[in-house]
Amino acid sequence: MKIDTQVTMHKSVNAILAERGLQDGGRVQKYIDSTVLRLCAPYVPFLSGQLKVSGIRGTVIGSGLVVYNTPYARRQYYTNGGNGKQGTSRGGLRGRYWFARMKADRGQEIIQGAAKIAGGEYLK
Repeated sequence: MKIDTQVTMHKSVNAILAERGLQDGGRVQKYIDSTVLRLCAPYVPFLSGQLKVSGIRGTVIGSGLVVYNTPYARRQYYTNGGNGKQGTSRGGLRGRYWFARMKADRGQEIIQGAAKIAGGEYLK
């Protein structure tokens, strides 16, 4: 059994995406980028605060890419001095893999917020 259908769209795909804030650099992407920076802040290793500040300075909100731009950011992300613990030696949130740990803890909040901004709803 074969069914032929024809779909006529009165708006372009780009216009629909723009209405929902889903275009490149749109309000949904800006929300995600800024929320990732904000929610990562308590997880980022903090001695002088420069690593956290580098995330703010190195990220173009809306680009979809959060960048911590210091010479030691990569080492801190993957090893945090090599102490072998997830957080700091004091047991706090700060430490290596800060984005992955934040995403595991609070990623659903980001998804729910993005869905709300886009005019949709988040269904688990």
